[in-house]
Amino acid sequence: MKTYNELYLSTRNILRQRGVEGFNLEARLLVAQAAGKTTSELLRDMNLYTTDAVEQKVLDYTARRLRGEPVAYITGLWEFYGLPMIVTPDVLIPRMDTELLVDTAKTLLTGRKMDARVLDLCCGSGCIACAIGHEMPATRLVAVDISASALEVCRRNVALNRLISRVICMQADAVSSPPLSMGKFDMIVSNPPYIESTEILTLDPSVRDYEPIWALDGGEDGLRFYRGILKYWRSLLKPGGWLLFEVGEGQAEAVKEMILSAGFAAADTRRDTLGVDRVVIGKMYDADSELYTGF
Repeated sequence: MKTYNELYLSTRNILRQRGVEGFNLEARLLVAQAAGKTTSELLRDMNLYTTDAVEQKVLDYTARRLRGEPVAYITGLWEFYGLPMIVTPDVLIPRMDTELLVDTAKTLLTGRKMDARVLDLCCGSGCIACAIGHEMPATRLVAVDISASALEVCRRNVALNRLISRVICMQADAVSSPPLSMGKFDMIVSNPPYIESTEILTLDPSVRDYEPIWALDGGEDGLRFYRGILKYWRSLLKPGGWLLFEVGEGQAEAVKEMILSAGFAAADTRRDTLGVDRVVIGKMYDADSELYTGF
């Protein structure tokens, strides 16, 4: 019988030998999941002996990982902006790139509109809404997705992060007219599908074969959802409100032009850690002053 440390080391070595990049972290996650522990509990119990059943689970999980299945779908949990997030094959796995969208929302609202009403379009797992809600306790949020199964995951994450009183989940299509009586919002945020349809087959197998294609496919040029949101949902923004999009590499300029053509006062971008323009911001005119008041 092995200790948890021995089981972790053997799993780590298998993953490393097979070329898994994050072998240290993934080995900890797989062993912790098999043992029914958090990673902190696993570190605490490293010198304890495990059981044959746990060891067999780790072997099964490792085999699934080596076949290409993302570790997040194996464990059913991931982390986004420091928060625990339930993930299933019905939703995309939250990416670190998307944390910039939350950073930008916080920067724009802090000191200006701490009690903002925020709409998260194409919400998927609800990671963006949960992060904004957690970081800004006075905000109220509506999370929208077309997929009923994705919304169920979103509701679970809202409950997991104790945000039920401030986050509403709603089913709607981002490329058609919004439901009646949704009211107005101080900010709309969206990480919509933005991969060109012809590029789907070129994606890494861990993405292409496991993550939901409908949540990746942005149409022929990758811009279908940006057009739809600008056409149908911009009317829900209050005067002086903000629209924040996550975009794919090389899409920022086209999306900025679309935002300006839709009648926004100004548009700007924010770069991720690799220097890629990852977030595009649109600012509505303030009807009272009719002046652009800046980002």
